[in-house]
Amino acid sequence: MKRRLFLPALVAALVATQSGLALRAQTPQVTIATLSTRADLVTGGDVLLEVRLPQALAQQDVRILRDDADVTAMLTRVEPTRLVGLVTGLRDGENTITATVDGRMLATLPVTSHPRGGPLFSGPQLEPWECSTTAEPSLGPAQDAQCNAPTQFRFVYRSTSGRFQPWDPASPVPADVEQLPAPGGGTMPYIVRIERGTLNRGIHEIAVLHAPGRGWDPLAPPEFWGRKLLLKFGGGTGQQYRQGTPVPVLDDNALRRGFAVASSSMLVNGQHANFITAAETALMLKEHIIETYGLLRYTIGEGGSGGALLQYLIADAYPGILDGLRPTQDWQDSVSGAYREFVDSAVVMHAIETSPLTYTDRDRAAIGGWGGTNVNIFNTESRRVVDYIRPDDGTKCAGEASYAPDTNPGGVRCTFQDFMASIFGRDDQGRAPLLFDNVGIQYGLLAAIEGTITVEQFVDLNARAGGFDIDGRWQPERSRMSPELAARLYRTGQITQGRGLARVAILAIRGTNNDDYHYPYRTVVNRARLIAANGHADNHVFWIEPPRNAGADTLEAMDRWLAAVEADDSPDDISVKIVRNRPADIQSGCWIDGAFTTDLDRCEATYPHAREPRTMAGDGPSISTMKCQLKPLDRSAYPFTFTDEQWQRMQQAFPEGVCDFSKPGVGVQPTVEWLTYRNGPGGEPLGPPPVSR
Repeated sequence: MKRRLFLPALVAALVATQSGLALRAQTPQVTIATLSTRADLVTGGDVLLEVRLPQALAQQDVRILRDDADVTAMLTRVEPTRLVGLVTGLRDGENTITATVDGRMLATLPVTSHPRGGPLFSGPQLEPWECSTTAEPSLGPAQDAQCNAPTQFRFVYRSTSGRFQPWDPASPVPADVEQLPAPGGGTMPYIVRIERGTLNRGIHEIAVLHAPGRGWDPLAPPEFWGRKLLLKFGGGTGQQYRQGTPVPVLDDNALRRGFAVASSSMLVNGQHANFITAAETALMLKEHIIETYGLLRYTIGEGGSGGALLQYLIADAYPGILDGLRPTQDWQDSVSGAYREFVDSAVVMHAIETSPLTYTDRDRAAIGGWGGTNVNIFNTESRRVVDYIRPDDGTKCAGEASYAPDTNPGGVRCTFQDFMASIFGRDDQGRAPLLFDNVGIQYGLLAAIEGTITVEQFVDLNARAGGFDIDGRWQPERSRMSPELAARLYRTGQITQGRGLARVAILAIRGTNNDDYHYPYRTVVNRARLIAANGHADNHVFWIEPPRNAGADTLEAMDRWLAAVEADDSPDDISVKIVRNRPADIQSGCWIDGAFTTDLDRCEATYPHAREPRTMAGDGPSISTMKCQLKPLDRSAYPFTFTDEQWQRMQQAFPEGVCDFSKPGVGVQPTVEWLTYRNGPGGEPLGPPPVSR
């Protein structure tokens, strides 16, 4: 049975809609489509093109034009009614691809090409930008301001001792090379080609199995490459105005399964914490892989912490780029995740450290919701607040051009929000807005209700909390964001909501350490958002405390899952296919004493998850409220008693009232998928892909 391509939604939509196109009067039906990316998001001056002909034209001399140039020779007639080929020579901006017979125009398709250095839809690029092309393995000096450099290749082989070793293709295959099973029988030497190049001002690497003496043709890829892509995302958080380096791509488990493995420095959240440019880079990287190596069956994301949240954010706001997610050390997103929680922790720690009251480790853990007595989370998170909201974060993000309050107040601000100013905008002083609001937040509310902290501690904590200003300095007033900014956070996909996530298979690895800020409650948050958006979380599987070989197991499981989806040729939506075709043995569960169980009650009893500061303040499990609606203070609403003096302090702490989490947050609205920021902050829908006419 011939394998059916499982194309990303943005490409599949192009192909699937061709039969409904309007025909030119008195001409046979001809359709033109781009296969490597959307026709309006082409990069680098080339695109994999497909022309479909009606049977009546199967033997005709169909000519393909790129504007006025005949490029028919660039295409191959792979079937009597189908031509495919890599069309090169596209200029930046709009080009017109035309199909003709005997001078008659049959169909045209507008194709817009963008520079290899970007951008596509992320908006104006940040400046200054430091190139890293000379970092080893060096690409040599950058050739332009977008840090482009010539692509280079190197080769390695995997030895029988289990190590990757350099190999010169001009030399014989080493005697100690491991042999892999070859398609159709026999074996092949385990040799890997690693491409290193530049895209979207980042450095990328692509690793794929290599057969000595054989080149690459995207129309006839070798059978040992399964046309599957593992896309690696890097963790951490950082706003660096430099090119950076990608995460390693020599992944034995993926390569021996026939995957290409790719990454880019723009997919490392610890260097470039902007999921819009990450989505853009992933799309560009996939286009390049398709045009160089061949059409992809499916793409799986992989990464932990910051690399996990990038997967969630991209899949939710730019569906179709990823088909499966393999997150570890879950975060739901940046803004409602680490950004907000670290600021909350700094607010709480300031209150505790300036209070005459005693807050034991148990008290602090209860306020944070983490359980136990370990307060390393509060200590760590409160210190890391500088990573997000301080314009002078200590990293010199832009070198000597970086902001310094005394010596360079007009310098580059190193905050998370300023790194994404093309999305959020700037004020009249050139500052992006603080993405934090704690007006009405009752820190430690559930801890007080549950009796783990005293009423006096609860009152004291909230009276002293305060907030942070736009320069990341503590202030006695609570922080306040505008309703317009709150709405923008939801609209632009900064808060994952789960609609787009319904269209990917998710297999998450969950730890059990409630004393680390990657604590397991993140998985609860993600499932709560999926259920709120879709009525279920059946496309989400999590494994708790798996053995050390979980990486191999999750890739094997995800590979089988997506292959089953690929084989489903029904017209149903991809979200339906993903749930229906999940293999029966891929279930959520945990390992207890080395044995796997799907008894989730037993898993929870063995590995209890704690909560987090906003749930302890009364928000629901999805903790998706960025700015709450307020309600008046009501002394009778509390299950404990205030003294008159305590109640007076509560009124002073909450002059406008407290959060009403029974109501939606201010500005809540669905994510608008596939936004472009070419025309300014806030974004506008990219619209449907161009089709031939």
